Amino acid sequence: MKITLTSVFVNNPHEAFKFYTEVLGFLKKTYVAEYGLAIVVSPEEPDGTGLLLEPRGESFAKTYQETLYEAGLPVIVFGVEDIHKEYERLIELGVKFRKEPTKTDWGVEAIFEDTCGNLIQLAQN
Repeated sequence: MKITLTSVFVNNPHEAFKFYTEVLGFLKKTYVAEYGLAIVVSPEEPDGTGLLLEPRGESFAKTYQETLYEAGLPVIVFGVEDIHKEYERLIELGVKFRKEPTKTDWGVEAIFEDTCGNLIQLAQN
């Protein structure tokens, strides 16, 4: 068994698609603008796990997303080879970081805002 698709609730699917592709560098797998449906994949594994940028609407997902954000908890972790290089690249693109690359017991981590209501963690082991 393997993970083929996972989702992240976003407050604006169109803006999320733009941020995840144009800033983070993910590739479009599926994008149906009129339905707010977007699935992106890593350019390093284009046939790998898809990430559904799922509209949160006004349901339980809004409360879930806002609660995680206010608590400062990332909703997903993206692994990177060189966290300092990725940090500098994203800073140059205007990404707002909540936590600069910091050494921890399990590697190096950084946390940024995805502009769509989520905190995302970068991790380098």
